[in-house]
Amino acid sequence: MIAFLRGEIADMTEGSLILDVNGIGYEVLVPGQLLSMVEGIGQTVKLYTYMQVREDAVVLYGFLTKDDLQMFRMLIGVSGVGPRAGLNILSAIGADDLRFAILADDAKRISKAPGVGAKTARKIILELKDRLDLEEAFEKKLSSGHAMQEVSAAAGSQTVQDAVEALVALGYGSTEALKVVRSVNPTEDMDVETILKEALKRMAF
Repeated sequence: MIAFLRGEIADMTEGSLILDVNGIGYEVLVPGQLLSMVEGIGQTVKLYTYMQVREDAVVLYGFLTKDDLQMFRMLIGVSGVGPRAGLNILSAIGADDLRFAILADDAKRISKAPGVGAKTARKIILELKDRLDLEEAFEKKLSSGHAMQEVSAAAGSQTVQDAVEALVALGYGSTEALKVVRSVNPTEDMDVETILKEALKRMAF
């Protein structure tokens, strides 16, 4: 089993990388979002991999983080969701937004991925929702570089998290709730109620 590969990008296609590892070229299928994050040919990258062994081929799927690989493994553990479908979902949504979509019962969001219908999306939610936690999903979202830049460090993650959870309890989707709370740009003197009032105003438009 190949757990990860570290090598130089020798070539790129629409859905894969050719990784030169000590003179051996590995073709690795990757999410579309990954391709937009790498610099290009010649860059050295480390990919966490999943190896699918079929009768006619051995296929490698690669991800930049262990978290992405974990979500991929969870997806393909759902009956009826194969590696290709799992890759399509992560290409269309990404691991962070997928977690929020599952927790928010947002089948419509998941079914936007190519080849994933509403029935499959509902099955993914049904089988994975109990294995995910909103607090953990929020913390992982905050730990990403983009989110940390957008949320003021002085605001305190607990206050922001409480505001997101309150909006979710009101029936809003997790992804939408997180986005609007972040758009408020909370300051250290804002409590949950103040953030919620401002967030609800923004959602009204």
